[in-house]
Order: sequence, then C-alpha cells, then structure tokens
Amino acid sequence: MRIQAPILEFKPEQMMYCPSTAAAVGILESPPTRDSLISGHEVSKIPRPPLLETLVLMDLDPATAKLAIGFLGPFFSAFGFLFVLRIVMSWYPKLPVEKFPYVVAYAPTEPLLVQTRKFIPPVGGVDVTPVVWFGLVSFLSEILVGPQGLLVLLSQQQV
Repeated sequence: MRIQAPILEFKPEQMMYCPSTAAAVGILESPPTRDSLISGHEVSKIPRPPLLETLVLMDLDPATAKLAIGFLGPFFSAFGFLFVLRIVMSWYPKLPVEKFPYVVAYAPTEPLLVQTRKFIPPVGGVDVTPVVWFGLVSFLSEILVGPQGLLVLLSQQQV
C-alpha cells in the first residue's frame, strides 16, 4: 500500500509514529475522540522525508563509521593544532605570514577565519575567531570521534 502526498510519494516503511499531538494538524485517518486525546493513546502516521533517512547516522554500518573515524580523527586533531598556532600568531600581528613556518598555519585556516570575521568582529582589537573555530573543532571532535562519540559508538555495534 502506498500513501500519496501532494509532492512526494512515501512508502509504508518510511513512516514514523508519533503520539496524538499530530491530531491537531489533521494527519489522523479518523478524527480522534475526546477520550483518546485526553488519554494520549491515539497514534498517527506522519510521513518522514527520504532525505532524512540519508542524514541519520544510525544508517551507517560499523565499517563505514571506522573509516570515517580514520579520516575525521586526524583531520580534527590537525585543524585543532593549526587553530592553536593561529591563536598564538594573533599575539604577534607583525609576523610575516607569507613566509615558511607561518604559512603552514596561515594558509589552511585563513579562508575560514575571513568568513567568520564578517560575523564576529575583533573584540577590543583582539581577533577571537581562531578561538571560536578551535572551540567548534574541539566540540565536533568530541561529539563524533571522542571516547563516547557517535561514530565510535556506531563502530562498536554488532551487525
């Protein structure tokens, strides 16, 4: 049985179940009774977009999660270190950033920092964007590839 939506077509396996709060938006097949709304036992089917299924991490198999950890772990570590270098480099504004030792930290991080400076201007003459990016990279690293990260937990699942 296929359920037709005005724009998208949904299969029954693409449905997720929600409690009776969906009754207020008129998704139920039959109108709920007063008693069923009060008790909360009314269950309705709400279509779930197919795009959402591709974005959910739970669809990753453990081998793919391990591969992602292999790439993302070193990537987050390297960029975290580069942003720490940029924080230190911001203390010395006259550094020749186009010369060898400094360009290693400057070239990969500057495109991100330029875009961020449009939203976060210097505070009291101090550029805080490397600190913002270091915090963001650290947060993402911990959430995805940390000891209790999502990808680590997915890689430990039994198939």
